[in-house]
Amino acid sequence: METLIVLGGALLFLVLLMASIAFHELGHLSFAKLFKVRTPQYMVGFGPTIKSWRRGETEYGLKWIPLGGYIRMIGMLPPRKDDPEGMLRSASTGRFQMLIDSAREGALEEVGPGDHDRVFYSKKWWQKLLIMFAGPAANLLLAFVFFAVLIMGFGTMQATPTISSVAKCTIPAAEAYNPDGTPRECTAEETARSTPAAKAGLKPGDVFVTFAGQKIDDYPQLQGLIRESANKSVPAVVERDGKSIPITLEVTPNQLPDLKNPDRTVTVGFVGITPLTDRVQGGPWDVVTQMGNMTVRTLEAFANLPEKMVGVWQAAFSGEERDPEGPIGVVGASRLGGEILASENPGIEKITWFIGLLASLNFAVGMFNLIPLLPLDGGHIAGSLWEGVKRGAARVLRRPDPGYVDVAKLLPLTYAMSLVLLVMGALLVYADLINPVRLT
Repeated sequence: METLIVLGGALLFLVLLMASIAFHELGHLSFAKLFKVRTPQYMVGFGPTIKSWRRGETEYGLKWIPLGGYIRMIGMLPPRKDDPEGMLRSASTGRFQMLIDSAREGALEEVGPGDHDRVFYSKKWWQKLLIMFAGPAANLLLAFVFFAVLIMGFGTMQATPTISSVAKCTIPAAEAYNPDGTPRECTAEETARSTPAAKAGLKPGDVFVTFAGQKIDDYPQLQGLIRESANKSVPAVVERDGKSIPITLEVTPNQLPDLKNPDRTVTVGFVGITPLTDRVQGGPWDVVTQMGNMTVRTLEAFANLPEKMVGVWQAAFSGEERDPEGPIGVVGASRLGGEILASENPGIEKITWFIGLLASLNFAVGMFNLIPLLPLDGGHIAGSLWEGVKRGAARVLRRPDPGYVDVAKLLPLTYAMSLVLLVMGALLVYADLINPVRLT
């Protein structure tokens, strides 16, 4: 039964992931049609076609290999600027030049007599930018929606100003556990030196209302005030069974490692309480903050991608443990989705983890496609921006319009990058099958 749940969950996650990819391509398609670029195909998947249908000039379809999708726009590669009619010179020499000219010829074969104002390369630079940016933007929008559902709908697990437990005594961290791993109980002598919370009569379930005269809104605020109150006698108010109870806490000092410099210690206040962890709903700004944090972490991950891929290779072929923070492909992500649904966690935990995984993958896909290298969307975005800069500079300097940016000249680099992406994708699929990232 567990195997069936894992397979069913993996299939569900794969379907939702492909729906995200379809939404990515729909972003491209919508703006391409808005700016009247002829788009012969919209496909989800690669390889042989499962089913397709035609609506107007566009063929829509599903393909067998669920590893991506694409739309086909005519005129992605422009003619050479010394061939204004789009005719290629037969005297092209050099291996790379022949490669580029061959690709141009193939791209221009689809351009019909009435299509010269409907080709991608002839559009204004900002139109091309919007067409290419719309795909990654669709994934980032989905990520925002999923994170909003998690943070504003379900809420996230956070420490609250409600007391979960009160320590009877203070035990140094190095002595907190018995040799068998169980928590050590307070001795009679230690209990006699009870914690400030125990002396003040605090109980589990008490909710801090004020501390040192300040209204308490969340636990980080309370924690900060406690840390700043070492060796002070602090008035506070807690709510217990619907009643407000004033107390006084004699906050004792405690030595902890400095977060900024672990080699030194700092003196902070200590009262001896453990906060209750519960789901707390956030607001729109919390979603924005989450997206900002994800951006920083994703950029750091991209910077370390070559090193991480070496780790994937070693996990795939040397049996080393897979890095849970390393890259993961469609197969591995779907498998994780299945394991989440088959886990013994409560239902709400399964749902939130599942949605969180979808949100993270959509964010990663959106950000990855913004890398300014062809054949990624970011390469075309960079070309469009460069065209805008060149044309703007020409207007300011009153020079002739330089025309479109010839992205075809970057085809050798594009093919090399495509090969790298293909190898990376194949390696991730193999590693996800042989030595996958697991939930636990």
